[in-house]
Amino acid sequence: MWSSISHRGYYITTTRLNDLVARRSFHDYFVTHLPSSSLHPDSRSSAGPHHQLPRSASKPHNPNSSHASPAPLLGVTRDTTVVRIPLRSAKHHFGVSVSRGTRPYNEDTYQAGVIKIPAFAKRAPLNLTRAPASSPLQAYREEQRKEREQQGKEEGDGEATSAESASGDPQVFYFGVFDGHGGTECSGFLREKLHEYIEDAAQLYGLESSLSGKTNAMGEPKKGKPSLQSEEKGNDATVQLEKDDTASSFKPPTSSSKPNLNDSKQTPEQIASNLQSALMKAWQKTVGGYFRRFQPPFFTDPASPACTPAILTHAFLSADLHFLKAQLRLSLSANDPILADAPLNASDILASPSQRQSAPPFKGGSTCSIALISTPTPTPFWHPSSPSTLLTAHCGDTRILLCRSSDGVAVPLTTDHHPSTPSESSRLRRWAASFVTDSFGEERMGGLANTRSFGDMASKRMGVSAEPEIRRTEMGAGEYSFMVLISDGISGTVTDQEVVDVVKEARTPEMGARDVVGYATEVSSVGDNATCLVVRLGGWERRSEGGGGGWGTRERREWRRKEAVDPRGRMSYG
Repeated sequence: MWSSISHRGYYITTTRLNDLVARRSFHDYFVTHLPSSSLHPDSRSSAGPHHQLPRSASKPHNPNSSHASPAPLLGVTRDTTVVRIPLRSAKHHFGVSVSRGTRPYNEDTYQAGVIKIPAFAKRAPLNLTRAPASSPLQAYREEQRKEREQQGKEEGDGEATSAESASGDPQVFYFGVFDGHGGTECSGFLREKLHEYIEDAAQLYGLESSLSGKTNAMGEPKKGKPSLQSEEKGNDATVQLEKDDTASSFKPPTSSSKPNLNDSKQTPEQIASNLQSALMKAWQKTVGGYFRRFQPPFFTDPASPACTPAILTHAFLSADLHFLKAQLRLSLSANDPILADAPLNASDILASPSQRQSAPPFKGGSTCSIALISTPTPTPFWHPSSPSTLLTAHCGDTRILLCRSSDGVAVPLTTDHHPSTPSESSRLRRWAASFVTDSFGEERMGGLANTRSFGDMASKRMGVSAEPEIRRTEMGAGEYSFMVLISDGISGTVTDQEVVDVVKEARTPEMGARDVVGYATEVSSVGDNATCLVVRLGGWERRSEGGGGGWGTRERREWRRKEAVDPRGRMSYG
């Protein structure tokens, strides 16, 4: 007997209830270490020496000794307490603002938190100042390292994964903005489920931490065979990545060709190749058209089939395919003459008559931009002395910006996927896609302004795919002041430098996000949905030093505000 259960606005069968219970919920908070003295100032005060030597091994300095005494390490031995801080409540580290403009409802969504994948940051260089192996200091450090590793194995609470280092595997932060069109079904699906596809893809590919020494910074294995840690018993990659998010969604495939992911004889390269081949065959069978000859660039590199960009590409295409299959099944059910004659309340849930198991097919879609930040040490990425690695994946016309601390210039990390973009026009014209120019002189393809997006099943055969544009950025300590994620309601009205300059004048990231949305809504003549996320980076305190702060565009912004009051003097900005 099949039954339906509501979960996060989607209806699922009881066969997937155990999977949802076992899955770790999305963490919209981060874990950090605060000095115990800041929580209890008088409880653990110590006036002892600031060195790592145990008291039994301490001795006066001997000038005739052949070994130089190590320099004292201030602050290393301070006691710390692990705390959890909700990211959306940390207004000095993260800010978000949303406005529906003049639209009747808001189709934009966003997500921010911590994602459970191995670290991909560049490994920090080893300290060349080492004590002799026979010294008490080195023995004491080794003893402390073993104690920390043993403590991490005993706790195992899922807050962080362990790596072959003394500090463990730091958290990976996840930020995303999703701009829906035609409704909120697709953007809401990406907000709730896209991070799960990324986690599942990293697990299926057997992605190793770049801090463990087995892989490089791109996630490519160096030598040896990385272990494939899979908690599910199924052998079909498509079954393991299925997401039951609607009433008629995602039936298990009946194909007999199933790649055996648990086969110990297969190498990681073969496992990755089987996963990618199965995904491409599913696209060819379900959609056809453009996807009969489609091959993502990161899927064609035999030297690194299991790198981090390949995993993100797999996650994006899998999420788009499963969402598309659900809508196709709903479309087939709506066109069935037998089901068309059924009573209107035939699919009502008995326990909740006002809720229905099925809905009309959603023909809209959503654009997407996500940012993943990984650090080589447990020090958070917003610390002024902490380097970090930023990985962005993007499709559509949402945008990600960085503010450089040295000169205050806006650094765009994404490009708009429009038919007029040279790279997109060459990609689509190669497959005989047709473009149409509207009355405003803008090129459109199948009525869409974007050539890459999730959903939009009516334009999939023409080449509208969810293949992400992936970019990796190594951020030095304090090199960038902050990061901004915005939807096209802001980027279509306000320039990149204006967005950065508005945030520079704010005291906190939350105030910066609110000021950006307010300014874009004030000067916009379209009134589109506007969403802005501001993330603090290591150079936040230096945001006003380079480029004269916000003075570069202040005169222009003031003039645009005055012009917005007079509708006759308005003009469009792109």
